[in-house]
Amino acid sequence: MKKKDDNYALLGISSEASVAEIKTAFRKKAKLHHPDLTQHKTGEEKEKSESAMRLLLNAYQNILKEKTNSENPFDYFDFFSKKNAAESFDYRLWLLKKTDYESRAKLIFFDLFHGLEQSAVEEYNKRRSEAGGFYLSKYFNREDFMDCGFVLAEELYFRGEYYESFLLLEEIFYLEKQKPYFKHFFPEVTDLIKSIINDKLHRYVEDELALDCYEAALELDFKKIDRANIFKRMSEIYYRFGDTYRASQYLNKAMQLSPKLRGIKIIQNQLENHYDYN
Repeated sequence: MKKKDDNYALLGISSEASVAEIKTAFRKKAKLHHPDLTQHKTGEEKEKSESAMRLLLNAYQNILKEKTNSENPFDYFDFFSKKNAAESFDYRLWLLKKTDYESRAKLIFFDLFHGLEQSAVEEYNKRRSEAGGFYLSKYFNREDFMDCGFVLAEELYFRGEYYESFLLLEEIFYLEKQKPYFKHFFPEVTDLIKSIINDKLHRYVEDELALDCYEAALELDFKKIDRANIFKRMSEIYYRFGDTYRASQYLNKAMQLSPKLRGIKIIQNQLENHYDYN
């Protein structure tokens, strides 16, 4: 029991943590021992950091193995072997040979937790681009989708795929509201959504797609300041579209919620100059 508890303590999580929480906790701890942060350390310090990283990895692997052995009869996360008990079946290779969407969804799930995150993202983007429509939640139970979906949303976020990341997070948001699963971990979901909404969409996503996200985000019951920022961004988009009527409407909504919102004067001046000119 003590060894099991030690694993959770190393990652700073409780034994009730979801799989998504476990992976996120591991990533945050592992960053402290990243090679880029240890390159200026002494040999002894590097050795200690590498030892700590090995302990973290071992704890992470043991926790996931324990979780999936108790909750999932088919162990997607078997870090120690990609074969079954008979040591004669390579599960990933088998999935790679199959073309149906359920198998490809399971491949994404498998890769996310076997250090093959880039392959998981590439597979997901490939299937999402196909005409038939690919929705990850269709192929897993509710909790497994929320775990897999959040981890995939993080990986998409890290690679600048903010639109697809938002869509997964939005689906997870509503599932959590219907019946809590992440519980105290849920702020990680909302924080990632807010980061996309507040910092990423207007910089990196096409206006039409960003507008879809902003409209969806207004239904997520965020705070006034978050909604004010969304209205401001929508005003900016409609101004770029040449729709000054809607731009003015959304600007007014933003100002009603937060008159001193950062950057609001810029779009306000642009609209005033437009009407003065005309």
